[in-house]
Amino acid sequence: MHTATMNHRRISTAALLLALCLSVPCAWPADTTAGKSLNVLFIGNSFTARHNLSQIVKTMAEAGQPGLKFEVTTVIYGGRTLKDHWRLGTQNFVKLASLTRDEEQATIQSLREAAKDTKDKYAAGALKRHEELAKTLGQPRRKWDIVVLQSYRDDMPGETPYVEYAPKFAELIRAQGGRVVLYETSPQTQNKKPLSALPDAAPVLAKEKIIASMAKRIGATVVPMAMVALHCQTTRPDLTLRFVNDSHLNQTMAYLTACTFYGALFDRSPEGLPLDKVTDTRNLDNKHRDQDRDGQPITRVFSAKDRADLQRIAWEGLKRFRALAEESR
Repeated sequence: MHTATMNHRRISTAALLLALCLSVPCAWPADTTAGKSLNVLFIGNSFTARHNLSQIVKTMAEAGQPGLKFEVTTVIYGGRTLKDHWRLGTQNFVKLASLTRDEEQATIQSLREAAKDTKDKYAAGALKRHEELAKTLGQPRRKWDIVVLQSYRDDMPGETPYVEYAPKFAELIRAQGGRVVLYETSPQTQNKKPLSALPDAAPVLAKEKIIASMAKRIGATVVPMAMVALHCQTTRPDLTLRFVNDSHLNQTMAYLTACTFYGALFDRSPEGLPLDKVTDTRNLDNKHRDQDRDGQPITRVFSAKDRADLQRIAWEGLKRFRALAEESR
């Protein structure tokens, strides 16, 4: 075959694969992950920190994908949005493989100035984090296979930093060949008490259409917890998804979230995965370290039925989101 023709076909195939990856974010089927390592960066706040969520996702990923090493790193600032993360220089961690000393020193200088403001509760912590990062720039750099961008408060009126800043981070992630994952939290729709009536689906569906549109535009995979939570509330209204005395996701929602991550990352149902417990990272008080914020056991062990239901609900909710995304195209 003529060399020019062969090269043209190679280019066409590469272009087709790229187009497919941009239109439907690529997953890793089970038969392609054995013996591989995935370097994963989670960016977020307490909705990522609580229950060591990234570690639960790691446990599920490695249990469901034998031979896979799911290496996790986190950059977390409590109560902060992606807009705050950008101000605090988290984009430097995203582009770590190509980060220059000059870029990092400029960030450090900016944070030193910001830390002079005693009302800025986060600049000092970010400064320390970046000073430690600067010390490692002479060492081999980690390149991210996946970067998770956690949303927060984007379902509240007037709050739009996720829609504005997720694309900024995504551009840096794609530039280094990484996969963008949008972890959509749902603090406004999580129920703290069992439901006696069906939840209002309208605001959730409206929000999901916005997330789906953005994901399509930036080529991202979505972990759609508003949709999954809605499906859980509809099919298992007896379950609660947040603490009563704490506005965060409870162990049930954390488990549901990890199951949804698994389905989104590997395009495979989490049904049958062996993990059956979740431990929160905050206890009731110093005298009750074995109790969670509601005074219940800090480790929740799920029954076989609840575990199976949560795994199934996560997969079905993910498929419902994908169907909605297709309808909205």
